[in-house]
Amino acid sequence: MPKARTAPEDEQETRESVVQRVNPRSNQAEENAVAAAARAGDEPAFTELAVRYRAELQVHCYRMLGSLEDSEALIRETFVRAWRRRETYQARSSFRAWLYRVSTNACLDFLTRKPYDGQLAMTGPGGETAPAAMIPWLQPYPDRLLDAAASKSDTAVTAEPTIEPAYVAAVQYLPPRQRAVLILRDVLGWPAKEAAIALETTVASVNSSLQRARPTLRRHLPVRRAPATVPGMSERAMLERYMAAIERSDDTALSGLLSENARAAQQPGAGGHDGPEPFLVEGRMAIIAAWAPALHGPHALAFRFMATRANRQPAAASYVRGEGESAFQPFGLSVLRLEAGTVTDVSTFPPDLFPAFGLPALL
Repeated sequence: MPKARTAPEDEQETRESVVQRVNPRSNQAEENAVAAAARAGDEPAFTELAVRYRAELQVHCYRMLGSLEDSEALIRETFVRAWRRRETYQARSSFRAWLYRVSTNACLDFLTRKPYDGQLAMTGPGGETAPAAMIPWLQPYPDRLLDAAASKSDTAVTAEPTIEPAYVAAVQYLPPRQRAVLILRDVLGWPAKEAAIALETTVASVNSSLQRARPTLRRHLPVRRAPATVPGMSERAMLERYMAAIERSDDTALSGLLSENARAAQQPGAGGHDGPEPFLVEGRMAIIAAWAPALHGPHALAFRFMATRANRQPAAASYVRGEGESAFQPFGLSVLRLEAGTVTDVSTFPPDLFPAFGLPALL
């Protein structure tokens, strides 16, 4: 959990609040002076700016790549590049915008070196996009890291509609440069001219890429037909009911929580799924049947959960204990999508990222 800030730290954060154009409190003269020193080779000044923008730039890399681990690697790459190429910063835009340019191109280079499989699954009778867990490389992003970014940036950087798993998954269907244009223009709100400069292309090319990217994104985004929860029922309450139902092996309670057309997807290594590919179960009764061996019978597991949050969504970290075992072992991290007081999607990821969420190794 983030430590409580003291008053001096609050004052420091105010001095270092960011975002030219977006945050009117930004002390641009102060930033320009620090940026000029960094450009001249002042390493402490550069470090100050790197610390200031690190959290929001990692969120940007995450949207581009869909992977927490890759975003951590690319934010390190961003600052190595920025330091080596610091003389290319010409102060025609903010240092923040220049760092976004460096990080965006680092991500594009990464995708060129390590292209992901573009054959992403389309499932369901309506051809809708599968849940986030069906994308093999996609990982959830801890809310504690989003909170750190939000504390030092404008709200667009960590806004729920553009960071929830369904949005990040939909972005992965875009070719890399279309992906970059859409994020710069529609998420960060950059003018076409600034996006063109960042991507070293023309305004016409940026506009063309955006026109192609938007319909593709809409096609892969799920349609939300109702609010996440019913009046009087919080997301946390829904999550608690879901976790309690599985801990009690209560099929009736689960049936009441899952929507009729609910979907449950698991990545390899999550929830006891050791197959080479992610798999998907669709429909309330099919999900209950698929989960039955783990909840009932001679090989049933005892479940315990810890509540957390990922991508601004409720999430459940599951631990299991088999017969004869004394401790509960990590099992999976399930991110829930809620609609009208029901669970519509359960995307379960491997427990490898438990440390990133501050979750214990055993219960």
